[in-house]
Amino acid sequence: MSPIDKLTERFTRQVARGTSRRSLLTMLGGAMTGAAIIPVLPVSRAQAQSHGGGDSGVPPQTTGNPQDPGDQTRCDYWRYCAIDGFICACCGGTANSCPPGTEMSPITWIGTCRNPADNRSYIISYNDCCGKSSCGRCLCNRNDGDRPMVRPQANNDINWCLGTGSSIYNCSTAVILGVATEGQ
Repeated sequence: MSPIDKLTERFTRQVARGTSRRSLLTMLGGAMTGAAIIPVLPVSRAQAQSHGGGDSGVPPQTTGNPQDPGDQTRCDYWRYCAIDGFICACCGGTANSCPPGTEMSPITWIGTCRNPADNRSYIISYNDCCGKSSCGRCLCNRNDGDRPMVRPQANNDINWCLGTGSSIYNCSTAVILGVATEGQ
């Protein structure tokens, strides 16, 4: 018999003498309970805190138009005042277009956002891009002007991919439809 076999046998017999089935079940139960507690430990959820731009690894993206100021990869971009989802500018698209391999939903929700360049309000159509799994970058959830479900056209909590070939959500765009009329 080799020395490794003898050492293994001696160790196994020593463990068998010092433990019982009950103690083994106790240890297994403790390990299972400890494993169940791990997900509730306080840890930094960096991705949940991500709001685009520098903290998501996406380079800044501007239109180059002084009348359309801001970084399209940041949640504080003026067009994103009522968006809820991943920003398409961080996922291979732009504020107006879907990433390659996805299709823009014809069903949308709308919002009215104020452009800081001219201090006018614009009607923004928020179109979901569908067909590929969620991008997972630059999550933005702003609810300016969000309405309850009784007015679904102004609610951003619905999966708007129902009008496309696939109901799988990827990201959201913010397309300017026109200037909003000023209230009297």
